Amino acid sequence: MLLLCLLASTQAQAGEAAETDLSLGGAVRFSYGWLDYGPGTGFDPELLRIDASGNTGRAFFSLQYRWYDGFDAVHHAWAGWKLDGSSDLRVGVQQVPFGLLPYASHSFWFGSGYYLGIEDDYDLGVVWQRGDGAHQWHAGVFSGDEYGTGARYGRYSFDVATTAELPYRERWRVALRYEHAGDWNGAALAVGGSLFAGRVENRLDGSLHGHGGAALHAQWRRAELTLQLQWARYRYRVPEPRIAMSAFLFPFEIAAEADVPTLNIAWELPRTGWFDAITCYNDLSATLPVADRPGLRDSVQNVTGCSFSKGSMLTYVDWIAGKNMWFVGGSGIGIDEPGSNRWRSRLNVNLGFYF
Repeated sequence: MLLLCLLASTQAQAGEAAETDLSLGGAVRFSYGWLDYGPGTGFDPELLRIDASGNTGRAFFSLQYRWYDGFDAVHHAWAGWKLDGSSDLRVGVQQVPFGLLPYASHSFWFGSGYYLGIEDDYDLGVVWQRGDGAHQWHAGVFSGDEYGTGARYGRYSFDVATTAELPYRERWRVALRYEHAGDWNGAALAVGGSLFAGRVENRLDGSLHGHGGAALHAQWRRAELTLQLQWARYRYRVPEPRIAMSAFLFPFEIAAEADVPTLNIAWELPRTGWFDAITCYNDLSATLPVADRPGLRDSVQNVTGCSFSKGSMLTYVDWIAGKNMWFVGGSGIGIDEPGSNRWRSRLNVNLGFYF
Protein backbone atom coordinates (compact mmCIF):
# COMPACT_ATOMS: atom_id res chain seq x y z
CA MET A 1 0.00 0.00 0.00
CA LEU A 2 2.82 2.40 0.84
CA LEU A 3 4.51 1.68 -2.48
CA LEU A 4 1.28 2.25 -4.44
CA CYS A 5 0.73 5.56 -2.67
CA LEU A 6 4.26 6.68 -3.48
CA LEU A 7 3.90 5.74 -7.13
CA ALA A 8 0.52 7.45 -7.45
CA SER A 9 1.79 10.59 -5.74
CA THR A 10 4.76 10.75 -8.06
CA GLN A 11 2.73 10.46 -11.23
CA ALA A 12 0.30 13.09 -9.98
CA GLN A 13 2.98 15.77 -9.76
CA ALA A 14 2.31 18.41 -12.38
CA GLY A 15 5.04 19.05 -14.90
CA GLU A 16 7.14 16.02 -13.87
CA ALA A 17 7.60 13.25 -16.41
CA ALA A 18 7.52 9.86 -14.72
CA GLU A 19 9.81 7.34 -16.37
CA THR A 20 8.94 3.91 -14.99
CA ASP A 21 11.51 1.15 -14.69
CA LEU A 22 10.94 -2.35 -13.28
CA SER A 23 13.55 -5.09 -12.80
CA LEU A 24 12.90 -8.70 -11.79
CA GLY A 25 15.52 -11.22 -10.76
CA GLY A 26 16.44 -14.00 -8.41
CA ALA A 27 19.00 -16.60 -7.49
CA VAL A 28 19.47 -20.32 -6.96
CA ARG A 29 22.29 -21.55 -4.74
CA PHE A 30 23.75 -24.95 -3.86
CA SER A 31 25.99 -25.67 -0.91
CA TYR A 32 28.44 -28.37 0.21
CA GLY A 33 29.87 -28.66 3.71
CA TRP A 34 32.57 -30.77 5.34
CA LEU A 35 32.88 -30.55 9.15
CA ASP A 36 35.62 -31.83 11.42
CA TYR A 37 33.19 -32.02 14.36
CA GLY A 38 30.24 -33.86 12.83
CA PRO A 39 28.57 -35.15 9.66
CA GLY A 40 28.84 -32.89 6.64
CA THR A 41 26.32 -32.10 3.93
CA GLY A 42 26.15 -33.10 0.29
CA PHE A 43 25.94 -30.67 -2.61
CA ASP A 44 22.33 -29.75 -1.87
CA PRO A 45 20.03 -26.83 -2.74
CA GLU A 46 20.61 -24.05 -0.21
CA LEU A 47 18.53 -21.09 -1.40
CA LEU A 48 15.89 -19.95 -3.86
CA ARG A 49 15.10 -16.25 -3.97
CA ILE A 50 13.18 -13.66 -5.97
CA ASP A 51 14.07 -9.97 -6.37
CA ALA A 52 12.16 -6.97 -7.66
CA SER A 53 13.09 -3.31 -7.88
CA GLY A 54 11.85 -0.31 -9.77
CA ASN A 55 11.30 3.40 -9.89
CA THR A 56 8.98 5.98 -11.34
CA GLY A 57 9.70 9.66 -10.92
CA ARG A 58 10.99 10.19 -7.40
CA ALA A 59 9.56 6.94 -6.04
CA PHE A 60 11.49 3.68 -6.00
CA PHE A 61 11.34 0.33 -4.25
CA SER A 62 13.25 -2.91 -3.65
CA LEU A 63 12.23 -6.28 -2.27
CA GLN A 64 13.70 -9.74 -1.90
CA TYR A 65 12.12 -12.93 -0.57
CA ARG A 66 13.99 -16.15 0.20
CA TRP A 67 13.25 -19.87 0.55
CA TYR A 68 15.62 -22.08 2.56
CA ASP A 69 15.40 -25.69 3.66
CA GLY A 70 12.59 -25.74 6.19
CA PHE A 71 11.53 -22.08 6.18
CA ASP A 72 11.04 -18.96 4.10
CA ALA A 73 11.76 -15.38 5.05
CA VAL A 74 11.76 -11.79 3.85
CA HIS A 75 15.22 -10.38 3.25
CA HIS A 76 14.10 -6.80 2.63
CA ALA A 77 11.02 -4.96 1.37
CA TRP A 78 11.02 -1.18 1.29
CA ALA A 79 9.80 1.80 -0.69
CA GLY A 80 11.73 5.05 -1.08
CA TRP A 81 11.36 8.67 -2.09
CA LYS A 82 14.13 10.84 -3.55
CA LEU A 83 14.21 14.09 -1.60
CA ASP A 84 16.83 15.65 -3.87
CA GLY A 85 19.84 14.63 -5.94
CA SER A 86 21.83 13.38 -2.94
CA SER A 87 19.32 12.21 -0.29
CA ASP A 88 16.31 9.94 0.05
CA LEU A 89 13.89 8.45 2.57
CA ARG A 90 13.14 4.73 2.77
CA VAL A 91 10.33 2.95 4.64
CA GLY A 92 10.01 -0.78 5.28
CA VAL A 93 12.18 -3.77 6.14
CA GLN A 94 15.71 -2.59 5.36
CA GLN A 95 19.33 -2.82 6.47
CA VAL A 96 20.13 -1.13 9.78
CA PRO A 97 22.88 1.44 9.05
CA PHE A 98 25.64 0.34 11.41
CA GLY A 99 29.35 -0.31 10.92
CA LEU A 100 31.01 -1.05 7.61
CA LEU A 101 28.49 -1.13 4.77
CA PRO A 102 27.28 -3.18 3.11
CA TYR A 103 29.26 -5.80 5.09
CA ALA A 104 32.13 -5.99 7.56
CA SER A 105 33.37 -9.11 5.73
CA HIS A 106 34.11 -10.58 2.30
CA SER A 107 33.11 -14.22 2.67
CA PHE A 108 29.85 -16.09 2.28
CA TRP A 109 30.10 -16.78 6.01
CA PHE A 110 30.20 -13.11 7.11
CA GLY A 111 31.92 -12.09 10.36
CA SER A 112 31.03 -12.51 14.04
CA GLY A 113 28.92 -9.34 13.94
CA TYR A 114 26.38 -10.97 11.62
CA TYR A 115 25.48 -13.63 14.18
CA LEU A 116 25.29 -10.96 16.89
CA GLY A 117 22.79 -8.86 14.94
CA ILE A 118 25.13 -5.92 14.21
CA GLU A 119 26.10 -6.81 10.60
CA ASP A 120 23.66 -7.09 7.68
CA ASP A 121 20.68 -6.81 10.03
CA TYR A 122 17.27 -6.02 8.48
CA ASP A 123 14.48 -4.51 10.58
CA LEU A 124 11.27 -2.57 10.05
CA GLY A 125 11.83 1.16 10.07
CA VAL A 126 12.39 4.51 8.37
CA VAL A 127 15.88 5.55 7.18
CA TRP A 128 17.07 8.88 5.80
CA GLN A 129 20.39 8.84 3.97
CA ARG A 130 22.46 11.47 2.25
CA GLY A 131 25.60 11.14 0.14
CA ASP A 132 27.23 14.54 -0.30
CA GLY A 133 30.65 14.27 -1.92
CA ALA A 134 33.01 12.79 0.65
CA HIS A 135 30.32 12.67 3.35
CA GLN A 136 27.71 9.99 3.89
CA TRP A 137 25.01 10.22 6.55
CA HIS A 138 22.40 7.72 7.75
CA ALA A 139 19.69 8.23 10.37
CA GLY A 140 17.05 5.61 11.09
CA VAL A 141 14.22 4.75 13.47
CA PHE A 142 13.14 1.11 13.78
CA SER A 143 10.04 -0.26 15.49
CA GLY A 144 11.61 -3.65 16.18
CA ASP A 145 12.69 -6.70 14.21
CA GLU A 146 11.22 -7.45 10.77
CA TYR A 147 8.45 -9.68 12.14
CA GLY A 148 7.65 -7.85 15.36
CA THR A 149 8.15 -10.98 17.44
CA GLY A 150 11.11 -12.81 18.91
CA ALA A 151 9.23 -16.12 18.79
CA ARG A 152 9.76 -16.64 15.03
CA TYR A 153 13.13 -18.33 14.57
CA GLY A 154 12.93 -18.79 10.80
CA ARG A 155 14.45 -15.54 9.57
CA TYR A 156 17.46 -14.34 7.56
CA SER A 157 19.04 -11.74 9.84
CA PHE A 158 19.75 -12.34 13.51
CA ASP A 159 17.49 -10.74 16.10
CA VAL A 160 16.71 -11.12 19.79
CA ALA A 161 14.83 -14.39 20.39
CA THR A 162 12.09 -15.10 22.90
CA THR A 163 12.98 -18.29 24.78
CA ALA A 164 11.72 -19.86 28.00
CA GLU A 165 14.89 -18.89 29.88
CA LEU A 166 15.38 -15.46 28.22
CA PRO A 167 11.93 -14.17 27.16
CA TYR A 168 12.94 -10.96 25.36
CA ARG A 169 12.17 -9.31 22.02
CA GLU A 170 13.39 -6.18 20.25
CA ARG A 171 11.39 -2.99 20.49
CA TRP A 172 12.30 0.41 19.04
CA ARG A 173 15.79 1.51 18.05
CA VAL A 174 17.41 4.70 16.73
CA ALA A 175 20.55 4.42 14.56
CA LEU A 176 23.02 7.08 13.36
CA ARG A 177 25.98 6.59 11.02
CA TYR A 178 28.57 8.89 9.44
CA GLU A 179 31.38 8.09 7.01
CA HIS A 180 33.99 10.27 5.32
CA ALA A 181 35.64 9.00 2.13
CA GLY A 182 38.66 10.44 0.31
CA ASP A 183 42.10 9.79 -1.10
CA TRP A 184 45.03 9.08 1.21
CA ASN A 185 48.53 8.49 -0.17
CA GLY A 186 47.18 7.16 -3.44
CA ALA A 187 44.56 4.94 -1.82
CA ALA A 188 40.83 5.29 -1.17
CA LEU A 189 40.15 5.60 2.56
CA ALA A 190 36.73 5.67 4.21
CA VAL A 191 36.48 6.20 7.98
CA GLY A 192 33.41 6.60 10.12
CA GLY A 193 31.42 5.92 13.25
CA SER A 194 28.04 4.43 14.12
CA LEU A 195 25.69 4.52 17.10
CA PHE A 196 22.38 2.96 18.02
CA ALA A 197 20.14 2.96 21.10
CA GLY A 198 16.88 1.22 21.82
CA ARG A 199 14.96 -1.17 24.03
CA VAL A 200 14.23 -4.86 24.45
CA GLU A 201 11.07 -6.06 26.15
CA ASN A 202 10.61 -8.87 28.66
CA ARG A 203 7.58 -10.73 27.30
CA LEU A 204 6.59 -12.06 30.73
CA ASP A 205 6.25 -8.81 32.69
CA GLY A 206 6.44 -6.14 29.95
CA SER A 207 9.51 -4.45 31.44
CA LEU A 208 11.84 -2.60 29.06
CA HIS A 209 15.65 -2.74 29.14
CA GLY A 210 18.22 -0.66 27.31
CA HIS A 211 20.01 -1.86 24.19
CA GLY A 212 22.86 0.11 22.65
CA GLY A 213 25.93 -0.13 20.46
CA ALA A 214 28.76 1.87 18.92
CA ALA A 215 31.36 1.24 16.24
CA LEU A 216 34.42 2.85 14.70
CA HIS A 217 35.18 1.58 11.20
CA ALA A 218 37.60 2.11 8.32
CA GLN A 219 38.18 0.68 4.87
CA TRP A 220 41.40 1.23 2.90
CA ARG A 221 41.57 0.25 -0.77
CA ARG A 222 44.54 0.52 -3.10
CA ALA A 223 44.54 -1.20 -6.48
CA GLU A 224 43.70 -4.87 -5.83
CA LEU A 225 44.15 -4.74 -2.03
CA THR A 226 41.37 -3.96 0.47
CA LEU A 227 41.70 -3.73 4.25
CA GLN A 228 38.78 -3.46 6.65
CA LEU A 229 39.07 -2.57 10.34
CA GLN A 230 36.23 -2.22 12.81
CA TRP A 231 35.73 -2.10 16.54
CA ALA A 232 32.19 -2.42 17.85
CA ARG A 233 30.58 -2.76 21.25
CA TYR A 234 27.00 -3.76 21.97
CA ARG A 235 25.15 -3.98 25.27
CA TYR A 236 21.83 -5.37 26.42
CA ARG A 237 21.04 -3.98 29.88
CA VAL A 238 19.18 -7.09 31.02
CA PRO A 239 19.60 -8.67 34.48
CA GLU A 240 21.10 -11.86 33.02
CA PRO A 241 24.66 -12.07 31.64
CA ARG A 242 23.26 -13.53 28.41
CA ILE A 243 20.54 -12.92 25.85
CA ALA A 244 19.18 -15.21 23.12
CA MET A 245 19.39 -14.62 19.35
CA SER A 246 17.89 -16.57 16.48
CA ALA A 247 17.89 -17.05 12.70
CA PHE A 248 17.81 -20.06 10.35
CA LEU A 249 15.36 -21.81 12.73
CA PHE A 250 17.64 -22.11 15.78
CA PRO A 251 17.91 -19.92 18.92
CA PHE A 252 21.21 -19.68 20.80
CA GLU A 253 22.71 -17.52 23.54
CA ILE A 254 25.30 -14.73 23.38
CA ALA A 255 27.02 -12.54 25.97
CA ALA A 256 24.79 -9.60 26.89
CA GLU A 257 27.70 -7.16 26.46
CA ALA A 258 30.85 -7.56 24.38
CA ASP A 259 33.48 -5.93 22.22
CA VAL A 260 33.59 -7.16 18.61
CA PRO A 261 36.90 -6.39 16.82
CA THR A 262 37.20 -7.16 13.10
CA LEU A 263 40.22 -7.25 10.79
CA ASN A 264 39.73 -8.29 7.16
CA ILE A 265 42.01 -8.36 4.12
CA ALA A 266 41.08 -9.09 0.50
CA TRP A 267 43.05 -9.30 -2.75
CA GLU A 268 41.50 -9.16 -6.21
CA LEU A 269 43.54 -11.32 -8.57
CA PRO A 270 44.27 -9.99 -12.08
CA ARG A 271 41.70 -11.22 -14.57
CA THR A 272 43.11 -14.30 -16.27
CA GLY A 273 41.69 -17.50 -17.67
CA TRP A 274 38.05 -18.53 -17.60
CA PHE A 275 36.77 -16.54 -14.61
CA ASP A 276 35.70 -12.91 -14.81
CA ALA A 277 37.02 -12.17 -11.31
CA ILE A 278 38.69 -13.95 -8.40
CA THR A 279 38.96 -12.43 -4.92
CA CYS A 280 40.78 -14.11 -2.03
CA TYR A 281 40.40 -12.96 1.56
CA ASN A 282 40.89 -13.60 5.25
CA ASP A 283 38.22 -12.32 7.66
CA LEU A 284 39.10 -12.38 11.37
CA SER A 285 36.65 -11.37 14.09
CA ALA A 286 36.11 -12.00 17.79
CA THR A 287 33.50 -11.55 20.50
CA LEU A 288 35.04 -10.46 23.81
CA PRO A 289 32.59 -10.24 26.74
CA VAL A 290 33.07 -7.03 28.72
CA ALA A 291 31.49 -8.09 32.00
CA ASP A 292 33.46 -10.33 34.33
CA ARG A 293 30.56 -12.65 35.08
CA PRO A 294 30.31 -16.45 35.31
CA GLY A 295 29.36 -18.33 32.18
CA LEU A 296 31.09 -16.04 29.68
CA ARG A 297 34.12 -16.69 27.48
CA ASP A 298 35.79 -15.15 24.40
CA SER A 299 34.81 -16.38 20.93
CA VAL A 300 36.90 -16.19 17.74
CA GLN A 301 36.07 -16.81 14.09
CA ASN A 302 38.42 -16.80 11.08
CA VAL A 303 37.34 -17.35 7.48
CA THR A 304 39.90 -17.92 4.72
CA GLY A 305 38.65 -18.32 1.19
CA CYS A 306 38.13 -17.10 -2.36
CA SER A 307 35.17 -16.08 -4.48
CA PHE A 308 35.00 -16.89 -8.20
CA SER A 309 32.65 -15.16 -10.64
CA LYS A 310 31.76 -15.97 -14.24
CA GLY A 311 28.78 -14.27 -15.80
CA SER A 312 25.74 -14.97 -13.59
CA MET A 313 27.65 -17.53 -11.48
CA LEU A 314 29.29 -16.69 -8.17
CA THR A 315 31.04 -19.36 -6.10
CA TYR A 316 32.50 -19.11 -2.59
CA VAL A 317 35.04 -21.59 -1.25
CA ASP A 318 35.58 -20.91 2.47
CA TRP A 319 37.50 -22.58 5.28
CA ILE A 320 35.87 -21.51 8.54
CA ALA A 321 37.66 -21.97 11.85
CA GLY A 322 36.00 -21.08 15.13
CA LYS A 323 36.61 -21.31 18.83
CA ASN A 324 33.58 -21.18 21.11
CA MET A 325 31.66 -19.94 18.05
CA TRP A 326 28.08 -20.85 17.15
CA PHE A 327 27.68 -22.25 13.61
CA VAL A 328 31.20 -23.71 13.92
CA GLY A 329 30.38 -26.27 16.58
CA GLY A 330 29.98 -23.94 19.54
CA SER A 331 26.93 -23.66 21.79
CA GLY A 332 26.69 -19.89 21.44
CA ILE A 333 28.85 -16.77 21.16
CA GLY A 334 30.75 -15.25 24.05
CA ILE A 335 29.46 -17.87 26.47
CA ASP A 336 31.18 -20.65 28.39
CA GLU A 337 29.71 -24.10 27.80
CA PRO A 338 31.37 -27.52 28.17
CA GLY A 339 33.03 -28.69 24.96
CA SER A 340 32.85 -25.36 23.12
CA ASN A 341 36.29 -23.98 23.97
CA ARG A 342 38.32 -25.73 21.28
CA TRP A 343 38.97 -24.93 17.64
CA ARG A 344 36.60 -26.46 15.13
CA SER A 345 36.64 -26.11 11.35
CA ARG A 346 34.45 -26.61 8.34
CA LEU A 347 34.82 -26.33 4.57
CA ASN A 348 31.96 -24.57 2.82
CA VAL A 349 31.45 -24.42 -0.95
CA ASN A 350 28.54 -22.34 -2.19
CA LEU A 351 27.65 -22.23 -5.89
CA GLY A 352 25.11 -19.60 -6.90
CA PHE A 353 23.43 -18.46 -10.11
CA TYR A 354 22.08 -14.91 -10.02
CA PHE A 355 19.58 -13.64 -12.58
